[in-house]
Amino acid sequence: MLIQEEAANLLDEFLVSRSPELREKLVLQSVPLVHYLLGRMGISKERGSDYEDLAHQGLMGLIEAVDHFDPKFNTRFSTYASLRIRGKIMDYLRTTDWMPRSARKRVRTMQKSITTLWSENFREPTESEIAAHMGVGVDEVQQGLADSSRMVVSLDVLTEADADGESSLHEKFRDEKQADPLDVLEQQDMIQGLTSAIGDLPEREKLVLSLYYNEELTFKEIGKVLDITESRVCQLHARALISLKAMMKHD
Repeated sequence: MLIQEEAANLLDEFLVSRSPELREKLVLQSVPLVHYLLGRMGISKERGSDYEDLAHQGLMGLIEAVDHFDPKFNTRFSTYASLRIRGKIMDYLRTTDWMPRSARKRVRTMQKSITTLWSENFREPTESEIAAHMGVGVDEVQQGLADSSRMVVSLDVLTEADADGESSLHEKFRDEKQADPLDVLEQQDMIQGLTSAIGDLPEREKLVLSLYYNEELTFKEIGKVLDITESRVCQLHARALISLKAMMKHD
């Protein structure tokens, strides 16, 4: 989501003057970015007070972005602000332990089952096969996929994760002038492996990933395009990412 020309001009003025009035105006003009990113993360206003709490965290990330942005970063303000906003929201989700322990356990068990089935069959398992492996019904697998999407799974956590599998590349701000050659090679290998893995996904899941990451549509917008519910889009997105992680581990 690109910052509008008016906001870009305002940003230039603020960077020169650091005026409190311009700072406030810049923050207010950029608030829609917070709500846009919440939608991209599958977090809707239907969550009521939870949404407001998360929006508040995103706003704090936006304010930090306004206060710390430097043109020397060689990136657009909207890109830098998006990283700050998203990181603040994800930090809050983790520290508040907002998901029930039973739901987290279900997600972990499902992820392990999918990884095992990939290793055994060299293909993406069906929901029925996952259910059989877990010894539960298909409806519980679908609930696990929904829970997984609520854990804010994203492509950026597929290769670098903490013990809980929830760290994010968006949270790593490195101010280095030159890239480490080893890091570059590792990144190239990761991209090549990820591209190959995406090619093995079912067409609908590839389409969901393309619409989400390339076209930058929200889950609700993808649902309208595919004529399915937003919750089903969340499930397909989560299933695709869990499958990608399983494939890359297997390789």
